[in-house]
Amino acid sequence: MSKRAEPFRVELPIGDERLHFIVQPDARLRANGRWTLHGDTVTLRVPNGMPRAAVDVMIERIAARIKRSRARADKQTDQDLMARAAQLNAEYFAGELAWRSIRWAENMRLRLGSCSSGGASDGDIRISTVLRRYPPYVLDYVIAHEICHRKYPDHSAAFWAYLARFPYTERARGFLEGVAFAGSTADADAD
Repeated sequence: MSKRAEPFRVELPIGDERLHFIVQPDARLRANGRWTLHGDTVTLRVPNGMPRAAVDVMIERIAARIKRSRARADKQTDQDLMARAAQLNAEYFAGELAWRSIRWAENMRLRLGSCSSGGASDGDIRISTVLRRYPPYVLDYVIAHEICHRKYPDHSAAFWAYLARFPYTERARGFLEGVAFAGSTADADAD
């Protein structure tokens, strides 16, 4: 039986930011690594016994991918949506939530919003341009819904309880259900 390697940490600059890698050897993996990103921390599981040089190459590739994804998101971020999300976060969620970017998405027809979690685009939020024609409280609800996914990535009871801090949740959901009932292509919920 081979000896289990110890986890280690690596810090790497990407632009003005720093990525923190937690490298965890995993005896269950045979050839390839697996990684997730949350905020500025990458958890990288690698096969037990993988040479350090191979791990370093993997880290460089992951960092480059994250850098490209963040640069693309930064170019597309809508400053008005960012400000609106920041205001909702401060007003209803005590500033607890953090995301990388938020932007309008013209190609979202069936979903009104999405929030990525765990990959190179971790923390990127997209909002459907369909919402531009809806009342402001509905847009605010979808933004609140998506930023709450940064704390609760699922639709658990804890998620809904947390989102209920936004006072127009039920009203906005009712509006969206009415739109869906009337035959719109938009779903009755943010995601």
